[in-house]
Amino acid sequence: MLKVVKFGGSSLADANQFRKVADIIRSEPCRRYVVASAPGKRSKDDEKVTDMLFACYNRVKDGEGVNDVFEKIEQRYQGIIDELGLHIDMQPDFDNIKSAILSYAGRDYVASRGEYLNSKILAAYLGFDFIDAEKGIFFDESGRLDADRTDAVLSAILSEHEYAVVPGFYGSMPNGTIKTFSRGGSDITGSIVARAANADIYENWTDVSGMLMVDPRCVSDPEPIDCITYRELRELSYMGATVMHEEAIFPVRVSGIPINIRNTNDPSAPGTMIVPQTDRPARHTITGIAGKKGFSAISIEKDMLKAREGFCRKTLEVLEDNDIRFEHIPSGIDTMTFVVPTAQITGKKDAVTSAIIKTVAPDIITINDELALIAVVGRGMVRTQGTAVKVFKALADRDINVRMIDQGSSEINIIVGIDEKDYENALDAIYREFVK
Repeated sequence: MLKVVKFGGSSLADANQFRKVADIIRSEPCRRYVVASAPGKRSKDDEKVTDMLFACYNRVKDGEGVNDVFEKIEQRYQGIIDELGLHIDMQPDFDNIKSAILSYAGRDYVASRGEYLNSKILAAYLGFDFIDAEKGIFFDESGRLDADRTDAVLSAILSEHEYAVVPGFYGSMPNGTIKTFSRGGSDITGSIVARAANADIYENWTDVSGMLMVDPRCVSDPEPIDCITYRELRELSYMGATVMHEEAIFPVRVSGIPINIRNTNDPSAPGTMIVPQTDRPARHTITGIAGKKGFSAISIEKDMLKAREGFCRKTLEVLEDNDIRFEHIPSGIDTMTFVVPTAQITGKKDAVTSAIIKTVAPDIITINDELALIAVVGRGMVRTQGTAVKVFKALADRDINVRMIDQGSSEINIIVGIDEKDYENALDAIYREFVK
């Protein structure tokens, strides 16, 4: 058995959390490779180290000094070192990073140093080797992960270290400069390391005991999800579920490695297992519910629309020309709706409307804002009749108007569009309908 374990920023926020992490790792010798994030918030009013590093970068860009902010960063790390009783000198690293920031180092380099420093400290505390992510995680010229090269090189590096800590969040470009993933990208690093190590399980440790069926900020006391498939997680992550970065699925999915979401503050909790596929029956018809606000609907009507060749393609080209991506395209016999992020169409409505009229000559075109999307996801939906009826009944009972309906061909999800003002109420209504 070989496990790769990733710990998030809240799990490594201070010395006490380091001790919890070390206890978890040492409790199972098969936890051989550790991926670490930068220190997160210690309290609600605290600052993340990565945010402080961004502040330093912005100050230099604006011609301002960084001494006061960088001193806080040094104190944060030194406090962890002292409280853990470590005898390591990180001052050369602090000096090198500060010098690089003052010399206008790139934004990604600056942002990545939180993980770099935290991982060096964790490696020293555990007695593990330190492997710099820039030596084994690579991006191509376009800034995309070079998965094949990364897997080959990182596999060879890991084979030389029985136990090691790897910083999350970053790798290197072909020219040697640092490149980061999007925020939360340490999840992706963990998945990459799990694939390269040919791990049996990838454990992702955070501050919650697995995934919940719905956002607890919108629905009180939701049930946890004990088991979920990659496909279900992908659907929920894309629609706003935030326990794990959505792109972290792909590296382990290639190798069929299961992911276990665990709670650093409650290590005895089993958490959520994310698996390629399962015969385990779902506890409920649905596995989870997730959603997002901030969408607009471009609705087009045209007689005999379905018979007009290239209508959809030409409309999509208009969106592409205006740097607008679509989320969904529900359609009828003579109607077609393009659901797009409101932020991407703001300030472009007149230009987009004019271009669509010129390109496909619709009979009617309207753009409506303040749309929220909710995805109801579950592998049990395929074999259960009446799922859609229950969704719409739940919304109707709360007097919530459905503005859009879409269902994926896999039949594991139903997506509804509603007014943003009804978002929280709709989540609660659907959850209560399926989970009594």
